[in-house]
Amino acid sequence: MSIEEHSTGGEPYAITTGPDGALWFTSVHSGRIGRLVPGGGVAFHRLDPGSGPTVITTGPDGALWFTEYRAHRIGRITTDGAVTGFPLPTADRGPFGIAAGPDGALWFTETTADRIGRITTDGAVTEFPLPRTGAFPSAITAGPDGALWFTLNQANAIGRITTGGTVELHDLPTKAAAPVGITAGPDGALWYVAIAAGQVGRITTDGRTTEFPLPDRAGRPHAITPGPDDALWFTEWAGNRVGRITTDGAVELHDLPTPGSEPHGITTGPDGALWVALENGTLARVPTTA
Repeated sequence: MSIEEHSTGGEPYAITTGPDGALWFTSVHSGRIGRLVPGGGVAFHRLDPGSGPTVITTGPDGALWFTEYRAHRIGRITTDGAVTGFPLPTADRGPFGIAAGPDGALWFTETTADRIGRITTDGAVTEFPLPRTGAFPSAITAGPDGALWFTLNQANAIGRITTGGTVELHDLPTKAAAPVGITAGPDGALWYVAIAAGQVGRITTDGRTTEFPLPDRAGRPHAITPGPDDALWFTEWAGNRVGRITTDGAVELHDLPTPGSEPHGITTGPDGALWVALENGTLARVPTTA
């Protein structure tokens, strides 16, 4: 497989495809949002240098929305680069994951406050407390059942919240698995990666869990996304790899060209390839065929 790396001059953490056919990514340490058109150059939009932009997603309003982990804000950037910030109620929230919900709002996790947040496109914030403390809610995604699903990294569970705010938790079979990334799969289930256990998990909307151990249990899988090939693709932060898992659990791994590249976010790009945010300063393009 021929994996290409594209230098950005930043430190990409999360990545998504925008409504403008470009790749948008967070530059977490320098406080910037980057934009790359496949085959073209990179443009940056500056935020507060210490804001810590983390996860980014396309919103229902045609803009990009992102979490600012250190600034305790939710950010919005239009495709022409206009930035708006929405502070959270207090400076102890640590927003991390963010996803568009089925209700026309954005939903996000508050890692240090044990809450799930909801923000409307005009900036109104509502918070929903979780039933466990110290749970460190991390990634979040819209599920196939009209609810939002999220990982509880320190509570070893997968959570579900309805758009009305009702929460239920599903404990994972493997103790201290530390789930991080989560996404809706092509099979009607939710798929997640457990960074401490070195495995990929699948949970149905009624809470039944299946676990798939990876060949390298020390690879520290971090993020996961559906590919255009009806499989799931994920990053291995410590293994310096990108992985693919079919819905019946067959796994293949692909080494990244540069050692120590620290792969984090992953998304399907506008060109049908997988694009990976590498914190060493590059974006990797991974074709879905050899």
